[in-house]
Amino acid sequence: MAKAYLVGSGIASLSAAAFLIREGGFAGKDIVILEEQDREGGSLDAAGSPETGYTMRGGRMFEAHFDCTYDLLSSIPSLDDPTKSVTEDTFAFHEDFAWNDHARLVDAEGKVIDAHSMTFSERDRLELVKCVATPEKLLDGMRISDCFHEEFFGTNFWAMWCTTFAFEPWHSAIEFRRYLNRFVHLFKTFDTMSGIYRTKFNQFDSIVRPLLKWLTEQGVTLRLGTRVTDLRLSPGDALTVEAIKCVRGTGATETAQEIILDEGDLVMVTNGSMTANSTLGSTDTAPVPDNTTSSGSWELWETLAAKRPGLGDPKAFDSTVADSTWESFTVTTKDPVFFALMEKFSGSEAGKGGLITFKDSNWLLTIVLNHQPHFREQPEDTFVWWGYALFPDKEGDFVRKPMSQCTGREILDEVLQHLRFEERPQILDGSIVIPAMMPYITSQFLVRKAGDRPQVVPAKSTNLAFIGQYAEVPDDVVFTVEYSVRTAWTAVAGLLGLDRQPPPVFKGGHDPKILVEALQTLHRN
Repeated sequence: MAKAYLVGSGIASLSAAAFLIREGGFAGKDIVILEEQDREGGSLDAAGSPETGYTMRGGRMFEAHFDCTYDLLSSIPSLDDPTKSVTEDTFAFHEDFAWNDHARLVDAEGKVIDAHSMTFSERDRLELVKCVATPEKLLDGMRISDCFHEEFFGTNFWAMWCTTFAFEPWHSAIEFRRYLNRFVHLFKTFDTMSGIYRTKFNQFDSIVRPLLKWLTEQGVTLRLGTRVTDLRLSPGDALTVEAIKCVRGTGATETAQEIILDEGDLVMVTNGSMTANSTLGSTDTAPVPDNTTSSGSWELWETLAAKRPGLGDPKAFDSTVADSTWESFTVTTKDPVFFALMEKFSGSEAGKGGLITFKDSNWLLTIVLNHQPHFREQPEDTFVWWGYALFPDKEGDFVRKPMSQCTGREILDEVLQHLRFEERPQILDGSIVIPAMMPYITSQFLVRKAGDRPQVVPAKSTNLAFIGQYAEVPDDVVFTVEYSVRTAWTAVAGLLGLDRQPPPVFKGGHDPKILVEALQTLHRN
């Protein structure tokens, strides 16, 4: 029987394993996942305890038209109720805890801004429509800032857009255009975020854990601590992997191995990683940048791309770290005072309020109060919330140092001073704050041109596919779980020649009603 080897254990690989079983007829025992880290889940991580503090580098948002994701998770039983699927769990949670943001933007005085108005000038509107209408091939190598005048980046629209999706003005105009087209149906509720879906718990608990449980029950093998260093390709024009070279263990226990492939065996590679080289700080220490090691996912892609054309250009995404770095932080506390104050300030109970952005902050801070518990085993007397900033290299408004040099306590102090809470000393003393520095977190948004991302199934490939955030899928948008799942389904269907393909990307712009609503949103005053 043919075997499948999946490099990386993020959502792309886990999804590919599930599709191989469900769509491709593979037995679980014939699927092997190779992961260099000591933990599964890739960028969908979350861990911790009330005593040491919880941490998650990020939180993914969903919406109604993540069709590949919901199709996949409709096959995976919920951990809470095995008679229901993870998809049913997600939809039910949205029904009970839909976001309705009343405090999306906050000004320099700590007052809530009326975010219903996009604060567009006529020039802003014209430039936005022009960007949407420009063919993608004409935006090769262009930044967002090449398409808009400077005042555009001071609008309410941009403040909400960039902090919802993590765009910077120097990011790719191609990706920005894709997002505008992909999410045009969300424009009318952009200020309230009511079109956004969230999972009941963090994505590791809500998606990775049930998916891993199902895959393990099917017999899938997961090899942690296994770093794939190269793929041996057969000579000739066909792109065929003959062997996988990898290293297991570290230091003195490190051993090199070679997995020889048989005819019909498949290889799917997660090329690149947006959370590579991430480092954590603590309440009393700032995160120390990791400049000592290189991620296996980036090195493997660089090795493969050097072998032959058509396998992308990783340097477009991993060579300008300053343009892709930002920092998040997770706060754990047993004192309910912050949640009580925030519910009063925002006008929404925890889990229903959406993002809160301090529009004028130097760091461009955003926080969110998650529905509690946000971790599956989180005790009732413990509260967890999360935040991030897009400009960690800038000096804080109150803590006069760059966020990247701040301890967790100093980051929390900056947030509390923006909010003007008198209970600030009490909240500071009762909180554990874990910052996370992520040098590649928006690397998939960096300026690129056609061909910088390899096709999911490259030309002339007989058994190799690329999956995840750095493989090319027309029309869909990176930095989403949906994109990774779509690449996984595309890879399985393509390599196996299946009739059933992934559902098409939803295109709300083809619906006249959605277009009219979007245009009305652009003209809100």
